[in-house]
Amino acid sequence: MNKSHNFWLNTWYGGAAPWAYLLLPLSWLFRIISLLRKFYLVTFAQQSLPVPVIVVGNISVGGTGKTPLLIALVQYLQQRGYKPGVVSRGYGGTAPHYPYAIDTASTANEAGDEPLLIFNATQCQVCVAPDRVAAAELLIEHGCNIILSDDGLQHYRLGRDMEIAVIDGVRLFGNRRCLPAGPLREPVSRLRSVDLLVVNNPQSPQPLKYPSYAMQVAPAHWRHLRSQRLIPLDQLTLEKNFHALAGIGNPQRFYHTLESMSLSFQPHSFADHHQFKPADLAFAGESPLVMTEKDAVKCSAFAGDHWYSLVVKAQLPESFWQTLQQKLDLLQDLHQ
Repeated sequence: MNKSHNFWLNTWYGGAAPWAYLLLPLSWLFRIISLLRKFYLVTFAQQSLPVPVIVVGNISVGGTGKTPLLIALVQYLQQRGYKPGVVSRGYGGTAPHYPYAIDTASTANEAGDEPLLIFNATQCQVCVAPDRVAAAELLIEHGCNIILSDDGLQHYRLGRDMEIAVIDGVRLFGNRRCLPAGPLREPVSRLRSVDLLVVNNPQSPQPLKYPSYAMQVAPAHWRHLRSQRLIPLDQLTLEKNFHALAGIGNPQRFYHTLESMSLSFQPHSFADHHQFKPADLAFAGESPLVMTEKDAVKCSAFAGDHWYSLVVKAQLPESFWQTLQQKLDLLQDLHQ
């Protein structure tokens, strides 16, 4: 993993770092600038769209597990007759133009890893652009009748009808400070205003003072990278101390999942959104290598014979889906 990235994560989440107090004035300045920016965008620049918009995001830097939730939301909407579209910044990719609508020929280098993963998992329309409003407008032109924003909780120019925030139930908010002294893009109090709060793998029944829903991201099956064939979890035998690769915001979450499956492995961590090259994975040789689905979209083109990804699925309580449906019914009435 990138050493500077690891250094900051350890500072924010790893415990006391007395020197970090020196960054508090910068954190206060960051909060002031963020508040002014939010006020300006919401008051003078926010653009509403003719269809419902749901933002799925977080208030912290680093992975919280929102992509499995977003995939589950898209599939839920598809099953109920909606035609959802997903907009994303497309971080980690450089598209030939923006807004860029992903298709079956798109690569992670063009679209970014998370948008391509969402497209592959759901076959819904996904559009990437720094300007999420422009991306959403293109999706509406293509017939989408509800928009989900992948991240973008702080992209206030995009008007929204519903906000869903995802919290890492293990790391929570670190030292609870805003950047750069801490990992937060906005203070914890921001969660008071979201519509639904989801805690990924909570370590206690109610780790927050705000009402929330517990989410578990559970293994579903393996995928053989070369053939894209799905393999039941109990039908793949992995040698002891095989290689495990994670280039995500919180690699430990992936490793903990593998450990929960009683697997023993050698971990290899890379920075989030790392653009993999064959040389990066030379350590695997002919040994089995497993990785996240997010990493797999960047490695499938040069995959070895024994490379696999772990396909996971978000599991949420029925009360979450009931509340979501109630809010969707209200939104449909507002947009008719």
